[in-house]
Amino acid sequence: MTELQLPLLIEPDTLEVTMGYDNVLIVDLGKADTYRKLHVPGAVFLDYARIVASSRPVMGLLPDDDTLQRVFSSLGINADTHVVAYDDEGGGRAARLLWTLEVAGHRRYSLVNGGLHAWANEGNPCDATPVTPTPAEFRVVHNDGPCASSDYILERLDSADTRLLDVRSPDEYHGNRKFAERAGHIPGAVNFEWTNAMAQNLNLRFKPDVELKQLLADIGIMPDKEIIVYCQSHHRSAHTYMVLKHLGFQRVRGYAGSWSDWGNNPDLPIE
Repeated sequence: MTELQLPLLIEPDTLEVTMGYDNVLIVDLGKADTYRKLHVPGAVFLDYARIVASSRPVMGLLPDDDTLQRVFSSLGINADTHVVAYDDEGGGRAARLLWTLEVAGHRRYSLVNGGLHAWANEGNPCDATPVTPTPAEFRVVHNDGPCASSDYILERLDSADTRLLDVRSPDEYHGNRKFAERAGHIPGAVNFEWTNAMAQNLNLRFKPDVELKQLLADIGIMPDKEIIVYCQSHHRSAHTYMVLKHLGFQRVRGYAGSWSDWGNNPDLPIE
């Protein structure tokens, strides 16, 4: 069969006609119960917990390279595999997988626009038969380019070239809801709740590019800046990371651990 170059954001209709191409692996990161009832034909299931680590109270950390190597090998990913990911919640979990793959040095990936909502609601075929992955050999070539640590952020708090984008709810951002020792946000961060990027009337797809660019520009998020995204654990912000990448932003980083890291460290400043 012929290999195919797929876009970062792939429509369900496009995926349906390209599922049979060589080296395309579809990964479902939805709920296990949902996968057992319906999933994209041929999709393998991945438990989200396998691609995140924790060191309580800090959640959403990157697993070590050996762990990622084992997980991705067991899924059937090698250097030539094009991974197409989706979930049943709008894309946060799927985006975190793709971000993690990029950190592991793998850049052949796509996110299904709208995920399972768009796929199933628009009449595409669904299956209930579990798929057993065929293991492959994955080698991590660690890439820190997509990552921001607390130290990295701290050094750039006053930089005119860097913008911090907090994609938690407004209540979390303003400190009215607290999921860490301290409430609030990183100094200078602007708020853009991650679901604002989704079109509810289009089965949770990304909103149109023009609309997204305007929403972001209105809060000072411009493509000529370095953008660092965070939430509580870099789950929601992984989705925003992919939104920005899709829009052509070249310098985007995600903060693993996010507010569960920053908000639990008394040595770091907050607003």
